[in-house]
Amino acid sequence: MADKINQLKSKIETEESTKHAFVLPFIHVLGYDAFNPLEVVPEFTADLGLKKGEKVDYAIFQNGEPIIIVECKSWKEKLTVHNSQLFRYFHVTKTRFALLTNGINYQFFTDLDAQNKMDEKPFLEFDITNLKENTINEITKFHKSNFNVDNIVSNASSLKYIKEIKKQFNAELENPSNDFTKLFANKVYAGRLTEKVVDEFKDLVQRSVSQYINDRINDRLNAALTKETIKQQDEEILPVEDENKVITTEEELEGYRIIVAILRRKIPIKRIVHRDTQSYFGILLDDNNRKPLCRLHLNGGKKYISLFNDNKNETKTAISSIDEIYQFEKELLDTVDIYESAIQV
Repeated sequence: MADKINQLKSKIETEESTKHAFVLPFIHVLGYDAFNPLEVVPEFTADLGLKKGEKVDYAIFQNGEPIIIVECKSWKEKLTVHNSQLFRYFHVTKTRFALLTNGINYQFFTDLDAQNKMDEKPFLEFDITNLKENTINEITKFHKSNFNVDNIVSNASSLKYIKEIKKQFNAELENPSNDFTKLFANKVYAGRLTEKVVDEFKDLVQRSVSQYINDRINDRLNAALTKETIKQQDEEILPVEDENKVITTEEELEGYRIIVAILRRKIPIKRIVHRDTQSYFGILLDDNNRKPLCRLHLNGGKKYISLFNDNKNETKTAISSIDEIYQFEKELLDTVDIYESAIQV
């Protein structure tokens, strides 16, 4: 939707166009059929005492009752909840949720502060062209298949206060208040916190917090880069095999099943993967070529099994049949332990 909005918004001039181009597709994403009047009612009207005929842009229905009422603005307008029709409609319908949107910015409201009275501040607010993963998780709770009033309301309070706390924290980072500054200065400064000292500490606190955040970001980036480097090292480039010359035999597959039977008591079957080559039938841990469990050589005049020690040195042992693989149970389990202990370290 973000790409579509960015492409079209310069051509959208009116509120009505905003509804059709931006808002209705969002309602569709939530799983509701905008063309089914049992699910989405445009120009929804409710009785408001002596005041008749006022309408809200959309009402989303479930089981014959409105669950979300929607007021739309042009995408060019800033959202302001003051004088919104949502306030007037909220208390006369059975809905617990109201949505104010201009097709780009979305604000979800409920009645956390006073029952049946819409809050003045939204508990969920986002720009649909710049969604974060945690916001997407919250939006999915409004999907038709997930919608549960109690679950959303119980989480709305946390969302509301988290949003406000983040705003306050950001304000403190931009311009530390005296209280915020003293919170840290009291723990590191032994003298009396005069006005001059507090002013000096404001800069120190701001720089310290900024440096700490940058350090945390760098640590996470370095950890991610290290993990990616290890992954690339583990993905050893294999020689290209002529697939027409690689024929996996039933005996090789039976050997693989024996290996699985031995190792499944220690690791999940899905982690035991086979790769056939012209030279041998390899069995790997986690489909990682740097974690060979064993190799079976069954297509020549003699049969062999190759096992690996903690230095990944290969030992090739002759076997008369694949049934003898069971004799190497300890060695195979030890190989798994070697790889697993390396991961833990």
